[in-house]
Amino acid sequence: MGALLGFSRAMDKVSTAFGVIAYWLVLLACLVSAGNAVVRYGLNYSSNAWLEVQWYFFAGIVLLGAAPTLMRNEHVRVDLVFGSLSPRARLWVDVFGLILFLLPAMGLMAWMTWPFFVDSWVRLEESSNAGGLIRWPVKLLLPVGFALIWLQGLAELIKRAALLRGITPQGGVVTDYHRPDQ
Repeated sequence: MGALLGFSRAMDKVSTAFGVIAYWLVLLACLVSAGNAVVRYGLNYSSNAWLEVQWYFFAGIVLLGAAPTLMRNEHVRVDLVFGSLSPRARLWVDVFGLILFLLPAMGLMAWMTWPFFVDSWVRLEESSNAGGLIRWPVKLLLPVGFALIWLQGLAELIKRAALLRGITPQGGVVTDYHRPDQ
């Protein structure tokens, strides 16, 4: 179990690093959006590349920010009974959810999007819009993002299995659940 928990700690660090990239992409997307608006309306100039770069940044925010969101247990849940369960029962729900849903879905998505990226890279695909960007970098985000979620899901499974065995992982595990405020 020690080696598995070591993997889990390493994956937490990787997810945190990609989370920092996602944070910076939020700032960059805001700056590009504001700059694009100023140039478009102030100087009457426009380029599709600026719009596409915003789209690329948004894809990076979502796909690179999902794994650290899972690590912090801040992902969206379908809460019908989860909030009323005991902490141990919640761990079991998480374990089954990770095994039956998250890991198979993210593994399938990473596997299915890899050829999509490779085809774009081999063909040096470009946007069909005038002044548009090359497409393969944003398409690479798909398998990378899904693989990161898969790996973080595996790390979360390891941490929850350790907790169920009575082992508290070094660095802790976020298992707190708060019903959304509405």
